[in-house]
Amino acid sequence: MTVVNLQIPFESLIAAISSLNLQEKHQLLEFLEEQLLEDEEDLIEQNSQIISEIAEARQAYQNGDYQTIQEYKK
Repeated sequence: MTVVNLQIPFESLIAAISSLNLQEKHQLLEFLEEQLLEDEEDLIEQNSQIISEIAEARQAYQNGDYQTIQEYKK
């Protein structure tokens, strides 16, 4: 597979996006949302503080140290 890296000025990219029709803009939006979600998940997985907090929450849950939504609402 051949990979080509392009350097496109941001302003040119915005102009190209502006010229898309509505369906193409929705396709682009869907693609960008997927990419953002993946990148954000990767950042979370690399953050040691978040990993530690998740581990603590899981341990508390396993120990029964949690409150149900119904209990919280009371």
